[in-house]
Amino acid sequence: METLATGYGLIEGPVWDANRGLIYADVINGGAYCLATDGSITQVIEHRRGMGGMALHENGGLVVSGRNISLKPADGGATVLLLSDDPEGGRIGFNDITTDAKGRIYAGALAFRPVGSDETPKPGDLFCIDLDGSARVVGNDVMLTNGLGVSPDGSKLYHSESLRNLVRVYDVSANGDLGPHRTFAAIADGIPDGLAVAVDGSVWVAIAHGARVDVFEPDGSLRRSIPCPLPMVTSVCFGGDDLMDFYVVTGSRGADRDDAGTVYRMRADVAGLPLAPAAVAV
Repeated sequence: METLATGYGLIEGPVWDANRGLIYADVINGGAYCLATDGSITQVIEHRRGMGGMALHENGGLVVSGRNISLKPADGGATVLLLSDDPEGGRIGFNDITTDAKGRIYAGALAFRPVGSDETPKPGDLFCIDLDGSARVVGNDVMLTNGLGVSPDGSKLYHSESLRNLVRVYDVSANGDLGPHRTFAAIADGIPDGLAVAVDGSVWVAIAHGARVDVFEPDGSLRRSIPCPLPMVTSVCFGGDDLMDFYVVTGSRGADRDDAGTVYRMRADVAGLPLAPAAVAV
C-alpha cells in the first residue's frame, strides 16, 4: 500500500469525487479534507467533528453525518438539516451513510457515543431518507452501526454491525424498505467497520483492530484478506478514473502516536461500484 497522507486522529467517511479527488473526515480533530490527484490536500469543511459518513449530493454539496445528517452546500452557504438527532428518544447522532441508485440515503443512528466515552452500548436504528426528504426507520437493534453499501443490482444492503462482529445483509424493496436482516459474514480477530462494494458484487470490509481489509464473495465466503500497515483500519473507498484505485483509511489506535491516521492506496483487481449522488430534496 502506498501512503498518501497522514497526521490525522481518526479518519472516516471516505468518498470519491471524480471532479476533486478523495474526500475524507477526521472524526476526532474535526474537518473534512480533499486529497486531489496531484497529491495536494485542501480542507473542504472546517471544525465539524464526528463525521463518520459522507456522500455527494446531486446539487454539488456534501451530505455528512455526525450529531445529525446535514447537507453542506458547495457554495459554502448555510447548512441544511436532513435528519435531526433525538436525545430524548435515544438517538444522539449518526455514523456511516450510503446512497442507492435512486439517490436515497441510508444512515445508521447511534444511541451511545462509541468514541471518547465509557457509555454502555445501546441499540440504534437504521434510517432511509427518501427522495422527498422524508425519513423513516427501516432497520433496528443495531448495537454499533458502521459501513453501508448496496449490491450492484440494488437488491441487497450490506451493513457492518460492529459490536456483534457481523456484516448484515437485508433484502431491499422497490420503495427502499428493508426486509429482516440476516448474517452475511461473521468477523474474527477484529471488528467490521466501513465497507465498499465492487462491480462483481464482492464486499470489501475494513477490519478495525485487525490491520486488514477482508474481501467477501457475494455469497459471504472469504475471497482474500489484504494486510494494512496500521491496526485501526476504519473505512475503504474505490476511486480513480477507472474506480480501481482502492483507498484505505485508518485511525491512530494501536500506533505509537495520536496523529497516525493515514490514507493508503493500492490498485485493486476489480473496479468499485459507482455510488450515485444523493438526490433527496433539500
